[in-house]
This record gives sequence, C-alpha cells and structure tokens, in this order.
Amino acid sequence: MDQTTSEVLAKLSISDHAGPSSSSNAKKGGKDKGKERQKQAPKANSNPSKSTKLRGLDRDSPEVRVSKTLSWILRHGAQSEGLAMRKDGYIKLVDLLENPKLKSQNLDLEKIKAIVTADKKQRFDLILESSEGFKLLVWGAQPASTPDATTTSTTTTVVEDPNGIWWIKARQGHSIKDVELELKPVNALSDIPTGMAVHGTNRIAWKLISKDGLSRMTRNHIHLAQNVAGQNVVSGMRTSSQVLIYIHVQRALDAGVKFWLSDNGVVLTEGDEQGYLSKAFFEKVVDVKHGELTGWESS
Repeated sequence: MDQTTSEVLAKLSISDHAGPSSSSNAKKGGKDKGKERQKQAPKANSNPSKSTKLRGLDRDSPEVRVSKTLSWILRHGAQSEGLAMRKDGYIKLVDLLENPKLKSQNLDLEKIKAIVTADKKQRFDLILESSEGFKLLVWGAQPASTPDATTTSTTTTVVEDPNGIWWIKARQGHSIKDVELELKPVNALSDIPTGMAVHGTNRIAWKLISKDGLSRMTRNHIHLAQNVAGQNVVSGMRTSSQVLIYIHVQRALDAGVKFWLSDNGVVLTEGDEQGYLSKAFFEKVVDVKHGELTGWESS
C-alpha cells in the first residue's frame, strides 16, 4: 500500500477539535467471557489521566498526532490511562476509544482499521474475537518477516459473531512490564532473513553507548533493524539516525544473549540481566557522514 497514514486518515476526516465519540462500531455487543489466555497485565490505574491532549508536536497534523497517541497508549500509557491490558498486550477497542485523548477525535472502527492498514511501520494488530475468546478475524498490515515486505491490508476470517469483541495491540516497543508478546525466537543468524541486525542512534547517545554498550532503558527490548534506514526498512530504526551499530548476532547468541523477531520484522533483544548488549557484540560502527568509527573497542 503506497498511501501514507496521513493521506488515508485525511480522507476519513479525523478532527482536530472536540466532537462526539463514535465508538459504538467497535463493539459487537455481548459479554467478554475470555478464558485464561485473556488474563490482564498489571491492573490499570484507578485514577487515570483525564488529559485530552494528543501526543506529538504542535506542527504535526491531527492524523499524525492521533497515530502517535495510539502508539503511546498501547506501548507505554495503558496503565496510567486507566485501560485494562491483557497479558498478550491487547486492549479492548471500545475502551480505547473512550479514552479522553481519543474520544474527541470522532474515531470509530473503520478509522482505526485505516490507521492499522496505513501505518508504514506496521506497528499495530487489530483482531475480532468471539465472546468465548476465539480469534475470528485479523485485520492489519501484512506481517513483515523481511524488511522489504509491503504494507497491505489483510483480513483472515473464520466466522462472524454478532457478539464479537475487537481488540488492538502494539506489536513491539513496550515499556509496560509483564506483557508477553508473540515473538519468533532467533536461534541462529539464518533466522534473520537479511542476516543483519543494526541499531541506529545519534552522535550524543553514541558517546555513552561506546562506553557502556546498548541499553534497553525503560523499554522491554533493544530494537534492531534488519537493514539500514532508507533501504526497504519497515521498522526498527529512525530515518534520522546518525550512527549505525552493526551487531554480531551469532557471537551474541553463542554467549547466551536471546534475540527475537516481531511480526513487523524488528529484531529484539533483552540484552543481559542488566538490560545491556555489550559492545563486545558490536561488529562495526559507522557514522553516516564520516564513515566507519574506530577506537570504541578499547574506550
């Protein structure tokens, strides 16, 4: 799909002003009778934020700010926003659309589908489940095991259920603890389609990384791309990256470091017990303007 999120959502007229919520399409009725696999992660804040301010910069379009807000809630803010999240990272769509930050934007199921489909980084999964917790339909961007996979709308339907419930999650990037995502383990370098894992950063951050290694910081994983930004990379690296850190994945695997692949092709690692990926596992480091960097090995 060639259309950007902004182009698609602009056609759907997402408002930059307050207006009535239209979340009824997200709920098919019925009660949530999901069983064990729908257990929630840590309880939501009983005194949630009531702020209606969207994430993003003032210069961002309303469409971009809605997408950033959705991503932030699903990755980091569910608990502080008073939203119940399952252990697998899913939140009820009908609850999400009642969130003060999103309620004023006239969002409904069709507009959420447009966000999920048009997202270039393929960050979201949207599913319909029966009231008993069986998956009936998957709506989203094509899973990207390889970085050059195109973003297309996909639906997989078993059977419609008038009492079905829509759920949405972020595929990776969480700082919320105890979220158990469905990730594919990397047992050998050959499990990464490109055979490559690269972390992009800026020159200021590199000064710290060159001493201590990569840190997952407040997130659950360190994010690595399967190629350099701009070379058919779907997700895993900012296009503004100034320094590229190439990881020797096989060496790290041999040392016991675990790696994973997300549905949108991002290579993930928790690092060591302290959340660091040692620079002993750096293969090379390249400044995008000045070429390969040296001297960091002994710093």
